[in-house]
Amino acid sequence: MTDATTPGAQSSNRGIMIVLSYLWLLALVPLLVEKEDKEVQWHAKHGIVLMVAEIVLWIVITIVTLVISSISGALGCVVSLLTFGLWLGILVVHVLCIVKGVNGQRFLIPGVSEYASRF
Repeated sequence: MTDATTPGAQSSNRGIMIVLSYLWLLALVPLLVEKEDKEVQWHAKHGIVLMVAEIVLWIVITIVTLVISSISGALGCVVSLLTFGLWLGILVVHVLCIVKGVNGQRFLIPGVSEYASRF
């Protein structure tokens, strides 16, 4: 966690733009609209990287679930329940990112946040 004390222009609707940053494709709105606000830009990039990571994770989980379900139906049900828990955790991460961002902080996710700072 780091404070979001970045010098530069600050948007008048920063809170709304940070919320949009973590709502999947809506992250493109703050990325394209708020070019002067460096903090909103970081959150928009972070939201896009998080979305791409979730899509990759979704594809992998779908393949694993299909393979396990074809081997054993009961084990497939267990994997499906675990998958539900994982998606619930991802929802919690999005809420944490939004709350921290609106409060002027950053919620750093290991393995994901480094990519947001690169571009």
